[in-house]
Amino acid sequence: MKINDLIKKASEIYPKKKVAVAVAQDDVVLKAISNANREGVCEAVLFGDADEINRIALENNIDISAFEIRDFKDKKEAIKATVKAVSEGECDLPMKGKITTGELLSVFLKDEYGLKTSKTMNLVSVFEIAGYHKLLLMTDGGMVIQPDLKQKTDEIENAVSIAKRLGTDIPKVAVIAALEQVNPKMQPTIDAAILTQMNKRGQIKGCIVDGPFAMDNAISKEAAHHKGIVSDVAGDADILIMPQIESGNVFYKSMVFLAGAGVASTIVGGKKPVVLTSRADSDEAKMLSIALSVIMA
Repeated sequence: MKINDLIKKASEIYPKKKVAVAVAQDDVVLKAISNANREGVCEAVLFGDADEINRIALENNIDISAFEIRDFKDKKEAIKATVKAVSEGECDLPMKGKITTGELLSVFLKDEYGLKTSKTMNLVSVFEIAGYHKLLLMTDGGMVIQPDLKQKTDEIENAVSIAKRLGTDIPKVAVIAALEQVNPKMQPTIDAAILTQMNKRGQIKGCIVDGPFAMDNAISKEAAHHKGIVSDVAGDADILIMPQIESGNVFYKSMVFLAGAGVASTIVGGKKPVVLTSRADSDEAKMLSIALSVIMA
């Protein structure tokens, strides 16, 4: 599967999912949602400053004629209205517009909207990287700062749900640390060993978990062989579980801005996925993220 196949897969979903865009007055966001609509991926409702939305669309020649615009001059009110529309079933999932991640999620997670679950919500990114032989999923590069063992367990389950939806029956999960040996002074290596054992005992199901892995032996069979690592996951990982947000964020931006990788991201773990991308992401990345989130919705 290629990352652009997300568009086709999402466009086959019927009835069409409706995306609620929070504070939609952003040219890249509007272009992404317009292109997604044109490709048959979704419908949308735009929440935000109607004058600004129309001005930006006109100046950038973006067709938003298919969308309803709900006028909110106040950013906070626009976010509340977005989340309420999803909570009440009027829309199927929210998308971050010209706001921060925290501004959207702080409303999404309020008890009154009933959209959170007992599971950890985390950002899962899907990459198509030149030189790697398949799509590679990674979590978490933008939400959970310092995941503990329970949060990493949820991260695995969330990422596995996406991998399965994209066609991988038994995803291979590599738990990343700075080295591939357990070191009592390095908590990520201990967590990786525990998660591996939990998987072997059936506490984490539907996948193969192994670790700790340094990055090289998670994605390179040659590196794993050179270090004497025997593992079904080594060099063939479907999913990378990062030790903390810094590692995930650096990996994400290195792949996109240095390696030219295609990328799509979504936040899962709540009752609805959330279309949430970096403000620096291209309209193509945002459209692919819309498609991925629609598939998960």
